[in-house]
Amino acid sequence: MIGYSTIGCSDFEKAKTFYDRLLADLGGKRVFGSDRIQFYGGGQGGMLAVCIPYDKNASAPGNGNMVALSAPSREDVDKVYKNALSLGCADEGAPGERTPTFYGAYFRDPDGNKLCVFKMG
Repeated sequence: MIGYSTIGCSDFEKAKTFYDRLLADLGGKRVFGSDRIQFYGGGQGGMLAVCIPYDKNASAPGNGNMVALSAPSREDVDKVYKNALSLGCADEGAPGERTPTFYGAYFRDPDGNKLCVFKMG
């Protein structure tokens, strides 16, 4: 149902480098962009974009906002989480089973945006 989600950033080049490295573990890569927004796709339909806010005001993470990234396996959740922390992300919850059918991990990107990587089932 979701076509794409955007995440604001304060340093566009740094954000693109970060998401290049983070999303590679999930098969994500740059698909198209401009001088203020970069879209990533993984061939599964939805996309994630990192951008300089259109109004040119400071980027700020929202309270209660989060982007969840689907992983093919629990091992991939662990791998992406470990990579995120090595890239300087703040830990928001180590990988683990949250319900019998949901395994996830949580972290914040360099701009403070909250992300989850998860495996259902």
